[in-house]
Amino acid sequence: MNYLAHLHLGGAAPPQLLGSLYGDFVKGPLGGQWPADIEAAIRLHRRIDAFTDSHPLQARARARFPAARRRTAGMLLDLFFDHCLARDWADYAEQPLDAFTARVYRVLADEPLLPGRLALIAPRMAAQDWLGSYREFAVLEQVIAGMQRRLSRPQLLDGSLGELERLYQPLSEDFRAFYPELMAFARGELRRDGGMDSR
Repeated sequence: MNYLAHLHLGGAAPPQLLGSLYGDFVKGPLGGQWPADIEAAIRLHRRIDAFTDSHPLQARARARFPAARRRTAGMLLDLFFDHCLARDWADYAEQPLDAFTARVYRVLADEPLLPGRLALIAPRMAAQDWLGSYREFAVLEQVIAGMQRRLSRPQLLDGSLGELERLYQPLSEDFRAFYPELMAFARGELRRDGGMDSR
């Protein structure tokens, strides 16, 4: 899943919100580099990714893409599912999306030791409301362009927005089938860890 889903699933406390994002920027073993509650949230992020990557509904959704797109289908699906979550936010969360994203941006602004690239992008993320902007499908074009800039073979994503547009309905149905299962998984993991549930 992408940024918004991880933030929604990973718990409501500030260290949980931070760790939910850090999971995309902190690689390798966790050996006390970060506070324990942040590292617990990073581990949950990784378990959410593993659950997602191995789930049959995700495999079905990835299989909707043309064979030539299979290498990047997972990335595109993560992005599209964040669009679905933002679009249908009220179906999955009690707090309005604008209030939730404003809180995330405050937590990021209050943290002086953000890791690596997150420290560079957090101010832009807030200023441009990256999380809330996922509601608009057209925004995905800009996000894909940003992803292409980071790829060694950017052509792998050429034409991908058009494919997402063609697959919009079936992928939306895949999201609606999968996300409640992912929410249940994350809730169970939070209870097991003794963490605070965000819903």
